[in-house]
Amino acid sequence: MKDLGHYLLSTLVAGLLILAPIYLSVLLLLKAMGAVVRLVKPVAILLPDWFPAEQLLALILVLAICILTGAAVRTTAGRAARERIEKSFFERIPGYALFRSLAQQLAGSKEEQVWKPALAEIEEALVPAFIIEEFNDGRFTVFVPSAPTPLSGSVYILTPERVHPLDVPFTSAVKALSRWGSGSKELVAAMEKPKAA
Repeated sequence: MKDLGHYLLSTLVAGLLILAPIYLSVLLLLKAMGAVVRLVKPVAILLPDWFPAEQLLALILVLAICILTGAAVRTTAGRAARERIEKSFFERIPGYALFRSLAQQLAGSKEEQVWKPALAEIEEALVPAFIIEEFNDGRFTVFVPSAPTPLSGSVYILTPERVHPLDVPFTSAVKALSRWGSGSKELVAAMEKPKAA
C-alpha cells in the first residue's frame, strides 16, 4: 500500500511538472493576446465580420513579439541583458535554475552541462544518475532519480571512481528511466572512464 501511495504521488508530481508549464504558457499567451487586441482593432474593422480578425491578428502580433525577443536574446547584448535579469530576479525564485536547466537539456541545448547523464556505483550496483556539479577535489554531486519519474530521487556526493559519465544525450537517459530501465544496455555501452584529476 505504501509503495502504491509513493508511486501515485511521484507520478502526480511528474505530471504536474510537465502540464503546469504548458498550462501557464497558454494562459500567458491568451493574456497577451487580450492585451494587444486594442492595438489590432483598427485593422480588424477593415476585415469581414465573419472572420475572427481581432483574435488572429492579436495571436500573430504576440507570436511576432516572441520571435523578435528570441532573436534579440541570441545577440551578444541580448544574452548579457538576459543573464543580468536572470541573476537579479529569476534566480531568486526557488527551483528556477533547476527547471531552466532541465528545459534547456530537454530542448537539446549544449550550453549548460548540468544534469550530465552518468552511471553511479551505489552499494554493489550501477544506477542511472545525473551529474549536478563537480567539486574542486574531483568529487561529484549526483542525482539518482526514481523510475519511472526522473524528477524525484536522492542526491549523493561521490568520489570520481564511483561516477561514470555517459556519452549520451540527456533525453536518452530520461527515456530509459521513464521506461523502468528499458534501454539501460545503451547507457552501459556509453560509459566513459572518469577523468584523472
